[in-house]
Amino acid sequence: MEKPSNLLLKVARRLFDDADEQAKFIASLVNPQPFAPCILWCQDKLEVSPFAVETPTLWQPEFVDRLSLGEKPGQHPLHQQGYFYCLDFSSVFAASVLLTINQPVPLVFDMCAAPGGKSVFAWKALKPDLLISNEVIGKRLGMLISNLKRCHIQPSCVVNRDSSIFVEMFAESSNLVLVDAPCTGQSLLAKGEKAPGCFHHTAINKSANRQKRIIANSAQVVAPQGYLVYMTCTYSPEENEQVCEWLLARFPQFQAVEVSHLSKYQSHLTSIPCYRMFPQDGLGAGAFTVLFKNMNEGDMKENNLDAILSMCKYDNFTKT
Repeated sequence: MEKPSNLLLKVARRLFDDADEQAKFIASLVNPQPFAPCILWCQDKLEVSPFAVETPTLWQPEFVDRLSLGEKPGQHPLHQQGYFYCLDFSSVFAASVLLTINQPVPLVFDMCAAPGGKSVFAWKALKPDLLISNEVIGKRLGMLISNLKRCHIQPSCVVNRDSSIFVEMFAESSNLVLVDAPCTGQSLLAKGEKAPGCFHHTAINKSANRQKRIIANSAQVVAPQGYLVYMTCTYSPEENEQVCEWLLARFPQFQAVEVSHLSKYQSHLTSIPCYRMFPQDGLGAGAFTVLFKNMNEGDMKENNLDAILSMCKYDNFTKT
């Protein structure tokens, strides 16, 4: 096995008190093993799956299948026809906090949407009247639009703006805002991919500062009694628990919601209800997730649909 870097060792010691757990975590990044592929059924699930399917976890939604190792769903004709979306099971874990929401969610706003997996999950789970998927990085718009088109996600709209714009235009107007925050991407290592400098404190601090700016802007878009979801695919506490603690100190109207089906994944690094999956669990490369609720009372502000339309790079408002 390749020798782990000192920076990885440092992060492992911060995440786990137990030496055996530290060793398992390090091994999962230095000597990554394949994870079972996963699909989210966008259209009605077929009675007989064309794939070999693993036994579902207790918290796995019915519209998600974890497949056997060796299955290649992206090469199946049903994929191109938009029957399903391929995603890492860690993304299912992170987005599964949405299953806790038991009230209508007419408007979903995905602030960092590309390539589209969390948008598709929210659309399937919550059936909103409108899904707005925003992506600030122009070169990532193509894959986002392509995925939403292929999977027939409607009514939907794709926009390309910095999160600060929405504070000015759509304050307190969305029932749910998703923030799948840009991060150092440390979990890429568990997939056998490269993430140069991902454990360096400069990269971590830069990423955490960007995350705080995005989540602060996003919080101001959430309507009273609405929800805010924060997710990452990285391990550093600065980008996860510490961002949550910062948000709650700055926006005391928000409260973290307990997600009972993820209780065994509760982070031991904070008392806030938030949840972590680690690669050594064998399900996925890793994720952090938390569901906040805006506890303020009052009416949401009216949405300016014309303003949304004027910003659209792609839209499909024909509801099926």
